[in-house]
Amino acid sequence: MTKRLVGVLRGLREDLWTLSAPPSDREGPDRQPPSGWVVWRPAVLLPVTLFAAAMFIGSTNVLVNSYEVVAGLALPYAGVQSAALVLAFYRPVPAWWATTLVMVATAWIPAPLHGARMFPWTGPGLTLQAAALFLVALRCRPRTAGTALLVSAVLGLLCGLPHGPVRSGTLFALALLAVVTVVGVALRGLHAARTQLVVQEELTAEERARRTLLEERNRIARELHDVVAHHMSVISIQAQVAPHLAENPSDALRENLAGIRQNAVEALTELRRVLGVLRSEDAAADGVRHAPQPTLDRLGELVGNVRGAGLRVTTATAGERRPLAPGVELSAFRIVQEALSNAMRHAPGAEVRVELAYRPDSLTVRVVNTRPERAAPPSPGVGHGLLGMGERAAMLGGELAAGATPDGGYEVTAILPTNPAAADPAEDIR
Repeated sequence: MTKRLVGVLRGLREDLWTLSAPPSDREGPDRQPPSGWVVWRPAVLLPVTLFAAAMFIGSTNVLVNSYEVVAGLALPYAGVQSAALVLAFYRPVPAWWATTLVMVATAWIPAPLHGARMFPWTGPGLTLQAAALFLVALRCRPRTAGTALLVSAVLGLLCGLPHGPVRSGTLFALALLAVVTVVGVALRGLHAARTQLVVQEELTAEERARRTLLEERNRIARELHDVVAHHMSVISIQAQVAPHLAENPSDALRENLAGIRQNAVEALTELRRVLGVLRSEDAAADGVRHAPQPTLDRLGELVGNVRGAGLRVTTATAGERRPLAPGVELSAFRIVQEALSNAMRHAPGAEVRVELAYRPDSLTVRVVNTRPERAAPPSPGVGHGLLGMGERAAMLGGELAAGATPDGGYEVTAILPTNPAAADPAEDIR
């Protein structure tokens, strides 16, 4: 119990006995997201300064004319309280202390007019102290604001004792200070809740993007399974048949070919085991799972289906068309398929052109659509077509670029390397 009380007192001392800026103004690795205070503070500083100047004039007038305080005391008292309002925008706790101490000092000024000490708050003084307390509640912890309110109330009651019983003016002043404190704490809590909501939304978006990326990679891996499995099966069969094609094969040759076949079979088994894990959560039918993966030979069929859905599509091929590696053919087909789907979804009424350019060491795929004739309807769900296309291009060591065209359309261009010999697989193994 004693340790807890000591900790509370130490915390209160750190909260109220400080000249530092609030935590939201400090630079550091644990700084909270900015509340906008630092952004809009310069905009309101000038009107607040003018208001403080008006309060200085009003406070001086009240002290000199209503309470007959000499100007030598009235000017510094009013000046300190007015300047504290501007200081509160940078150091709210010291500014509150300044207004509070001036309130206490003012209460003990003899008033010659009626031979008694002054009431603790003048009208301008109460306004300035309430404004400073509001900024403390808005920018500091609720514990700090509550303690500052308690100190202000206790000092106000003590300074009002020479006037006899608690008066209605004292109750009004205490109620005003309590209201501005509660409003400040509520606004601060609302901002904290909004900040946490923004942070949570950012984390959710990052998690969604990461999950989408993993889903796309799993889908690509499942599609490439048939391609890799086909090559491994061919290697296994060729290693098994090769000894029968040679005259009098040596034992070393038979042994090496048997080892090649055995390694191919084992690799194929492991590949199927890994892909079985990837497919364990796939709800697609077995017939769809094991269907042959498409190649560019089926591009005409794809374009025909899209035209049947109402999209105007033209195709063009540059260079000499030739068979490519199955992985390149599959990736090129999927990129065209996804780009056409995006055009149907986001560019209704537009014309689409699909271009394939065969070069000695690469295949360039370009899908561009014109400006849509009408606005696209809202598309439910989170689209990740561009993410999948980028993953397919990166998997082959290629590049993908997508963006709007000057005429209001959209373009997707992928450059896919077609020379498998450009990279040495053994180098990657090492």
